[in-house]
Amino acid sequence: MNDGPLSLSETRELLARLSHMPKKWLGQNFLVDGNIVRKSLELGEVKPGDIVVEIGPGLGTLSRTLLGVGADLHAIEADSTMVFHLQSSLQSRWPQTFHLMEGDAVKHPLADLVNPKEGTFKVIANLPYAISTPWIEAVCQGPLPSVMVLMLQREAAERLTAEVGTKHWSAVTAQVQLAFEKVKVHPVPAQSFNPPPRVDSCLLVLKKRPDAQRLSQRAREVARGLFTQRRKQVGSSAKKLFPGASDVIHWLNNLPNDGLTSQARPEDIPAEVWLKL
Repeated sequence: MNDGPLSLSETRELLARLSHMPKKWLGQNFLVDGNIVRKSLELGEVKPGDIVVEIGPGLGTLSRTLLGVGADLHAIEADSTMVFHLQSSLQSRWPQTFHLMEGDAVKHPLADLVNPKEGTFKVIANLPYAISTPWIEAVCQGPLPSVMVLMLQREAAERLTAEVGTKHWSAVTAQVQLAFEKVKVHPVPAQSFNPPPRVDSCLLVLKKRPDAQRLSQRAREVARGLFTQRRKQVGSSAKKLFPGASDVIHWLNNLPNDGLTSQARPEDIPAEVWLKL
C-alpha cells in the first residue's frame, strides 16, 4: 500500500466510499498536492523517531506520509467519520507510532501529549483555519515545540508574523514572537485542496527561540482587553477596562522607561513591554 500523499482522484474516491461531504464549519479542505505534503516534511526536517503533533488529520494524507518516514505521530481529529477512517486505515498499520485522539484541538492543542519536555517535539499540521488563532494561543501557553510547519490562511500568517506598529500587530502576535522566530513562508495555491478554499494559503515555518518567553495570564488578559480598543490610547482604555488596577497603573507609569507614554496605542507597544505586566 502506498504510504505517500493522497492524489485528487484518490481523495474523491475515498470521500465517496465514506459517503462524506467536506464540512465547511470544520474547515475540511483536504490537501491533494503531494508536493506540498512533502514540502511540509522537508521544512520541518522530519526524520525517523521524531515526535510529531498533527491537528485535524482528516483523511490522513499528511499522517500516512509522516508515519511512512518513521515519525511517532500524535494526532487529534474532531470529525468522528474521519476518526473511524483513520483508526481502520492507519492505526491498524502503525499501532505503535500512530496515537489518535478524538476531540477539540483548542482544548488539547498537543493532542494526547501530556507535559512533554520543551523542544522535544514538532508540529506539522494543516490547521483548520477557523481555529488557527485560539489554537496557537493555547500552544504558546504550554511546552513549546522545536519547530512548527503550519498550513494557514495567508492573512492569518501575516497577522502572526506582523511587525509592531502595523495594523496586524496584536496580543497573539506578541506572544507568538516572544516564543518563535519566523523561518519561512511558502505559498500554497488553492488548487492544492479539495474543495479549493476561497482564500490564499501558505505554509508558515516557526522555530522556537532559544530564549523563548511567555506572557503571563494577566498580561494576556490586559493586552486582549486593550486591543479590543486598538485605535484608542492605552491610558484612556485602561481606565475604563481596568479601573483602579494597581498593576496596570504601575505598567502605564513605567512606559516612559521604554520610550512610550500612556498615549500610545496597543499596536505601538512591543512584545517585551507587554511582558512587564
